[in-house]
Amino acid sequence: MSVAVSTTVAIGGIDVVDSRPEPIAMLDEAVFDEADQRGSDPDDSSAGRTTNMAEPATAPGDGDQAETSRELCPADGPGGACVVPNEGSSSVTGVENSHRTGTVFPAAALRTIVPTPAMPTVPASEAATAPPGGTGCVLWHRRNLRVTDHPALAYAAREYDTVMPVFIFDPAFYGPDGLACDARIQVLHESLASLRRLYKAVGGTLSFAHGDAVEVLAGLHDSGWDVVATADPTASYGAERDDRAAARCDTVFVDGDGLVRNQTWTREDWSDHVETWFEAEPPTWDPETVAFRSLEEQVTIEAIEDGYDIEPAKSNVPDGGRGPGVRKLREFVEKIGAYPGNISAPTDARTGTSQLSPFLRFGSLSVREVYQYVQENAPDGAGKEMFVSRLFWNKHYHQKLEDWSGWMTEAVNPVMQGTREQSHDPELVTAWKRGETGFPMVDASMRCLTETGWLNFRMRAMCASVFADLLQQPWRIGADFYHYHLIDSDPAINYTQWQSQAGTVGTNLMRIYNPIKQVRDNDPEGEYIERYVPELRPLPIEHLDRPEKTPIHIQEESGVVIGEDYPYPVVEYEAARERAMAKYERLKPDALAALEDPEIARRASLSSRSQPIEKREQSTRTDINEQASLASFSASDVDSG
Repeated sequence: MSVAVSTTVAIGGIDVVDSRPEPIAMLDEAVFDEADQRGSDPDDSSAGRTTNMAEPATAPGDGDQAETSRELCPADGPGGACVVPNEGSSSVTGVENSHRTGTVFPAAALRTIVPTPAMPTVPASEAATAPPGGTGCVLWHRRNLRVTDHPALAYAAREYDTVMPVFIFDPAFYGPDGLACDARIQVLHESLASLRRLYKAVGGTLSFAHGDAVEVLAGLHDSGWDVVATADPTASYGAERDDRAAARCDTVFVDGDGLVRNQTWTREDWSDHVETWFEAEPPTWDPETVAFRSLEEQVTIEAIEDGYDIEPAKSNVPDGGRGPGVRKLREFVEKIGAYPGNISAPTDARTGTSQLSPFLRFGSLSVREVYQYVQENAPDGAGKEMFVSRLFWNKHYHQKLEDWSGWMTEAVNPVMQGTREQSHDPELVTAWKRGETGFPMVDASMRCLTETGWLNFRMRAMCASVFADLLQQPWRIGADFYHYHLIDSDPAINYTQWQSQAGTVGTNLMRIYNPIKQVRDNDPEGEYIERYVPELRPLPIEHLDRPEKTPIHIQEESGVVIGEDYPYPVVEYEAARERAMAKYERLKPDALAALEDPEIARRASLSSRSQPIEKREQSTRTDINEQASLASFSASDVDSG
C-alpha cells in the first residue's frame, strides 16, 4: 500500500519480521489477548475496574453521535492526545486548518475546577537528549492509541534509527471547559495503559509528559529529536496547536487515515477513495529495526488522576484498551445478523449493537481493521451491509471536520447562526438536562446518558430533536452537554450530527422526532422508561406515552399525579412542531442562497455545490450530506403523531 503524507511522503508496506514474543499484526490474538491484559503491568494504574457497557460503532446508524455566550476552552485531548475537547475560542473559530491547507509534511464549566497539579512539564534535557550518531524522533501519540495500522509509527520505524513514543497530558483538557466527564477520562487512561503494555511486548516504552504539548515537544526538539505525528482532523483548538507544533518543531504530520487533503473539492469521487483505503493493506513495521528510547519516568497516569481528582461516577462503563476492543469486535461479528433489528429500541441496543465506539474513538482499534475483519469474518446479509455502511459514515463525518474546523462553535450556514438565541430559556435547558421534560422517552434517555455515558443513536437523535426543534434551544448547549457525558463522544461526529439535526446546514428537510411515538415504537412494554423514570412505574403501561392524558382517577389509584409526581410536558408537541416547521421554512430560502457561496458549501461538504458551475453540471453523484442527516436514518420516527 502507498499512503501519502500530504503529497510528499509515502508509507510503504514493511513486512513484519518480529522475533519478539508476538508479531505486530492486526487483531493478533496472542498480542491483544495476552500482552494487553489489565493488571499485567505493575505500572498499570487502571487495574481493578470491571464493567460492561454495550456501545455502538462510532457511526451514525447505531450510536454515534453551556451557554453559547461563553468562549469554549480547549482540550483536543490531554495535550493533543485525542480530538476530545470542546475546542476553540472566538479568536480562531471558523478558520481553516492552516497546517492542512499547505503541506502536511513537515510543516459552562461542567467539571469542578482544580489547580494544575505540581509535576514536571518539560522533561529534563539530560533525559531527553537525542542519540548521537543516529537519527531519532519523538512519536507524538494523540488519538491513535495502538501499534498496528498506525501510519506515523510505520513511518517513524522506517525513517529513524531511534523512536521515542510519547503521550502528553494537556492541563486544558482536565480544566473546566475540557468537556470530558471523569468516566471518559478513565477510558482514555485505560487505553493509554493498554498502549504501554503493547509497547512493552515489543521491547519499547510509552513515555508520558504533562503540559502544553508544543512546549513539551519544543524541549525535545531542541534536544535533537524530530517530531512525528498522525495528521488528524481537529477543531479550532487542535488546529491552532498543530500549526504551532509545525512552526516550532518542524513536526511531520503523516497522512494515512483515508481522508482527502490538499484538494479544493474533497468530495469528488470521495466514496471510491475511501473504499480503496478500506481495502488496502495497512502499513506495518518491524520492531527489530527500531531502537526505543523513553523519558525518565516523572509523570504517571496515577499522578494525573490524583492531581486532577479523577473520580468516575457513571455505571456500566466499558473497559478501555486494545484487548477489550478486539474481544468486542469478535463477539459482535458472531451476532451481526441480528444487528438491524437491535439498533432502535434502547434496551435492545444495549446488547445488540457493536459496542465498538469507545475503541474507535480513542484509536485502540482502527476503522480500517474493523472493516477488514468484518468483511473477512462476518456472514453476508443485511447486518453486515448495514454495519459496513456505518464505517463509511464514520469517515464521512471525520472528513467534514477535516474540511472545516469550526463545527463545534459556529453554525455551518451563517443564516442559521443564532436563530435560537431569542428563545433561550435556562429553565427549559435544565428540564432537558435533568430528564424532567414530561416526555417519558426523553427523560429516560437523558437520565440514562448522565448515569451511564451512553445512548443508542435513535435516542441521541430524538433528544437532540426535542432540544433544538421542539424547545428551540441553542444547539451548542445541547451538543456540549452530550460531549461532556458521552463516553464515546467524538467531536467530528457529535457536533456535525447536532448541526444536522438543528438544521444549521440549511439543506435538509426539517424532520422532528416525535417523542410520544418513540414510546409506542421502541419501549412498548415500558421497560426502559420504568428503569430510568421510576416515578412512573405504578402508572399502567398504556399511559406511558402520554402520562398527562391519564384520567385523574387512574392517576390517583396508581399514586402518580401528573404535575406533582411527574411533570406536565414543558411544551405541547403538536404546537411546538408547527412553530419549528414554520420558522425553518422562513429561513430556508436565505439558507439555500447562502450555500451558493463555494466556501459555505465546502463547509457543509456539498460535493456538487462546492464545485464551479461547469463541474456541477458534470456531477451525477448524490451528495452524501443530502442523503441523510442525524434524523434521516429513522424517517419513520418523525413528523407523525
